Amino acid sequence: MRLVREKSLLLIVDLQAGLLPVLDGGEQAVGEASWLGGVASALEVPVWLTEQYPAGLGGSEPRLREALEGALYWEKSRFDAHAEPDFAKALAQSGRHQVVLCGAEAHVCVLQTGLGLREAGYEVFWLAEATVSRRREEASLARRRIERAGAWAVSADMAAYEWLERCDDARFRDVHRRFLKPRSPRPLRFFD
Repeated sequence: MRLVREKSLLLIVDLQAGLLPVLDGGEQAVGEASWLGGVASALEVPVWLTEQYPAGLGGSEPRLREALEGALYWEKSRFDAHAEPDFAKALAQSGRHQVVLCGAEAHVCVLQTGLGLREAGYEVFWLAEATVSRRREEASLARRRIERAGAWAVSADMAAYEWLERCDDARFRDVHRRFLKPRSPRPLRFFD
């Protein structure tokens, strides 16, 4: 299944300041989510962020807020964001049926949101290097489970180039100049 920018939405789940210090790979997740969020915004792919109990866990990581100025924020109390009625209604009304999903914790809120989206008929793309938990093993289990439920694992580059689609489009040159230059070296963390 191929990502199409007109059908896609980037959903960043609970990458919050209070969680970040305890997440295995949290810094990389913020970097990848911010980078892909910038590409998405430049290509007019909506970017949504959720926040679980921000009064206790803090809001979204400040670097995400800074990088993703036009993003839509959703406060939630359920682990599955799609179980929140206002969220589910807005997503249905958006006309976007492909959700690139990432965030924390992989085995709790991201997984439950992904399962809820799959149950509702959405195509789910698990952004592997930006989906993390406190323990790497739990993120790995979550990825295997969501893939068995019909989701696909993708990297940020895969999503960006599928959204771009071609190199002879003015959008490609603009996005490539702004975002697709080589990034600083980072360890790729694809969980098995």
